[in-house]
Amino acid sequence: MNIRDKIKERLGAKIVAWDERSTRRIYFTIIKEDLVETVEFMFRQLGLRFSTATAIDTPQGFELLYHFSWDPAGEFYTVKVLLTDKLHPRVDAITNIFPGAEWMEREIWELMGIDFAGHPNLKRLLLDDDWPKEDYPLRQKG
Repeated sequence: MNIRDKIKERLGAKIVAWDERSTRRIYFTIIKEDLVETVEFMFRQLGLRFSTATAIDTPQGFELLYHFSWDPAGEFYTVKVLLTDKLHPRVDAITNIFPGAEWMEREIWELMGIDFAGHPNLKRLLLDDDWPKEDYPLRQKG
């Protein structure tokens, strides 16, 4: 059974949307409550490599993207989570699964204002200490 079939079988109805942009580039959406379980499954059980996390400010909310690769086949899997509460965006941190995600979550928190619940060290990483607290440089203005 290939990786995509294992993901579909294990996560089933937790997958809100599935988008195969090519044979090697797959995006799927889950709700934020399933994030930690999904990421843990992909890393610990499937052996996918966690590459990075990114965020996008969209009219619908903040879209978090967690990018994984399956290097033997050159495949990339992106887990998408939409945070619709733009006033208080919050999601569970994944740093307990990947310590390397600490800086990525700090950067997203600092530049987008997304709170990562359970993060061990959520403090500034890039901006000056005197930067206004509620001014997130990568959020859309308007």
